[in-house]
Amino acid sequence: MTTSGAAPVPAPAPAREESAYATALAQFDAVAERLRLDSSMRAVMRQPRRELTVNFPVRMDDGSTRVFTGHRVQHSTARGPAKGGIRYHPAVNLDEVKALAMWMTWKCAVVNLPYGGAKGGVEVNPKALSEGELERLTRRYASEIGIIIGPEKDVPAPDMGTDARVMAWIMDTYSMNKGYVVPGVVTGKPIAVGGTRGRVEATGRGLLYTVQEACRTQEMALEGATVAVQGFGNVGSNAARLLAAQGAKLVAVSDVTGGIYNPNGFDWDALQRIREQGAFFNQVSGGFEHITNEELLELKVDVLLPAALENQLHSGNADRIRPKMIVEGANGPTTPEADAILFGNGVFVVPDILANAGGVIVSYFEWVQDLQSFFWEEDEVNLRLKRIMTRSFEEVQALAVSESVTMREAAYMLAIRREEEALRYRGVFP
Repeated sequence: MTTSGAAPVPAPAPAREESAYATALAQFDAVAERLRLDSSMRAVMRQPRRELTVNFPVRMDDGSTRVFTGHRVQHSTARGPAKGGIRYHPAVNLDEVKALAMWMTWKCAVVNLPYGGAKGGVEVNPKALSEGELERLTRRYASEIGIIIGPEKDVPAPDMGTDARVMAWIMDTYSMNKGYVVPGVVTGKPIAVGGTRGRVEATGRGLLYTVQEACRTQEMALEGATVAVQGFGNVGSNAARLLAAQGAKLVAVSDVTGGIYNPNGFDWDALQRIREQGAFFNQVSGGFEHITNEELLELKVDVLLPAALENQLHSGNADRIRPKMIVEGANGPTTPEADAILFGNGVFVVPDILANAGGVIVSYFEWVQDLQSFFWEEDEVNLRLKRIMTRSFEEVQALAVSESVTMREAAYMLAIRREEEALRYRGVFP
């Protein structure tokens, strides 16, 4: 106790690095320097092609009107239509959306899809809205960004805070404005309105294939390997289920409130029941230990899957994070400063633009099926997904070995080379 009677002042939290967009730019700049891209090409690739910010009114259930702010950023259309999710979250801002759009460009390129990158978002807490308010917000936002989206221009998909139902509302709104049904305007839709089988678990299944390949190259058995998953949303929960089915031991999981830890492992079905009941992990008790999200990252495990928000691994905690491998389920969970520390400590990191590309790959499959009006069975979707994920991992791994660089550097080198090639062939108009 202090002599003045005042409460002790806690030590300041470690300073986090700059915004997600600053991280995205730093990652690009480092690789552009290594590839010796000329200044003109760097200038083109560094900037988003198009940024749209909209402020739109929504009638609330109590009769009042609120104005919401939304964004849609198209980073590139050099390789094809822009592609990227729509996020509903209170912390959405233009810088974050620009970063996510840039990462989508590299993600599509590294797995060699004929897409550029885009991202969208609305600054809102969707859980604070009624279903009617959420639908009215979605339809108004869809109308506002309708001037730049379309199956030939920009194809949105679900992201944090959005789901198949939201995509169906966007598809319907766009179709009503066009005067005919346009299922290919978005992906991640319900199967009844043009969605594809296998889309819900696609990102999690892609993470499974990535972990399998990483275990093979690192000569580590997946069966019995301990796994910690930060974030138990669609991506994290499906990855956890699929990994557990392959014999991995799920020892820690978390949601926005914190995490739970059991060195003996969790039964995935029991965790899913908690989720389905609408409870948070900090509200339940049992034969496990409650931990914070930060503590989960520092557990001694074989595989760490950060599947929550960006900038979770930073210079303030990276030296305490020592799993055998990190496979990034979230977008941008690791800052450049943390990357250097993790590499120095011998942690094998599979970057987000490769590891979590399963979602956009199966979104591509959905888009193709919509354009053809011919739909595939789920086993065909999963087989094609595995083929692309495995091939892409092998290409990045081979480049990392030949160039003596990290997996992230190799993934960016491969993606940026492909983007640069497309821009060079297309030239500058007029």
